[in-house]
Amino acid sequence: MNLKVLRLSGFFGILAPIFGLMLVGMSIWLSPWFSWTGNALSDLGGTDGFEAVVFNGGLAMTSALMMMFSVGLFEMTKGDIVGQVGSGVHFLASMLLLAIGLVNITMEPWHTYVSVAFFVTLPLSAIVIGYFCFRKRMRFYTLLGWGTAVLAVAIWLLPWSSVAIPEALSVSYIAVWQVLLSYWMYTRTEDKLEE
Repeated sequence: MNLKVLRLSGFFGILAPIFGLMLVGMSIWLSPWFSWTGNALSDLGGTDGFEAVVFNGGLAMTSALMMMFSVGLFEMTKGDIVGQVGSGVHFLASMLLLAIGLVNITMEPWHTYVSVAFFVTLPLSAIVIGYFCFRKRMRFYTLLGWGTAVLAVAIWLLPWSSVAIPEALSVSYIAVWQVLLSYWMYTRTEDKLEE
């Protein structure tokens, strides 16, 4: 295992959700019309205003950071087909996040397709990587991956007046998993997977 790659990817994995949250928050701040109970987060990217530039640009930059974290997942799971599949699913989720900004809400139905695919693949990656961790006896990261994935899916089963709140919560749950697993990557000092 290349510890330099793992540590650098861990750094990017920690940075991605923090950076994404800041830019989405800035876009909301620039949009006095935005309502948590009446809009989707993607509505922020479908205007002609500066908030759309911040939102769509923020998705693109967050996507790039997530892709770099995916490289660390590939390194961490090298030689294990299950882990490699999970890493690939996470990389796909990263590309779909970019697509949400590129194919913004004004381009229906394509925007809905990429958004739904993103909200499916992101928790799926945590489930599959969680199974990899289970096989490696990394119990904390197994429970963390599976638990956050269940929350990220279950939140959609509740009745909401709009999708902004479940979108934000779903991504936030998986962000907790990503940040803590990234921290594990970042603090590796020896070539082993066990905690």
